[in-house]
Amino acid sequence: MPVIFEKLEKIKPLYDVVSKVLMIICKLFLITDIIITSVSVAGRYIPFIPDPSWSEEVVLTCMSYMAVLSAALAIRRKAHIRMTAFDRYLPANLLKTLDLLADIGVLILGIVMLVLGMGYASTIGSRGTYVSMPSVSRFWMYFPIPLAGFFMIIFELEAIVNDFKAFFLKDTEYDLKNQAEKMIEEAKG
Repeated sequence: MPVIFEKLEKIKPLYDVVSKVLMIICKLFLITDIIITSVSVAGRYIPFIPDPSWSEEVVLTCMSYMAVLSAALAIRRKAHIRMTAFDRYLPANLLKTLDLLADIGVLILGIVMLVLGMGYASTIGSRGTYVSMPSVSRFWMYFPIPLAGFFMIIFELEAIVNDFKAFFLKDTEYDLKNQAEKMIEEAKG
């Protein structure tokens, strides 16, 4: 295996840290959603609990952050939707090439999300405010898209390096490595 892959393997712990931090952020958004929704619903039926007017917009914003950031995490875990019905019938090199092409396509999508999403967030989003919170810019409602694009790019770069690395492994090593990764992910999930 080329030396460059050994050097790139040294930054894998950094990817692990980023992934864990992103997972914690998603969990915090989920907890925030649950708490705000619970208080809002309770406020409608229990007279002494206030029903905040801003709850719906904040919950929707938290939900959008959680959804797109967890999609970036799915890329890292290779848990995104994919067609695998014909994988066992295809030659190993074709399968590796198709994996690489799919990852390049998702990388391009991440770049589009980052560039166009930031454009929308900084133009359309910065012009308006939340209806129930006039002091908060709508930028924060549009910002999850470029943020997710950024993390998709980061995780896709790792996936593309792994795709290239697969070309240097023997087919049996490639199959064993994929099986081991799937078992590890199933044990984690």
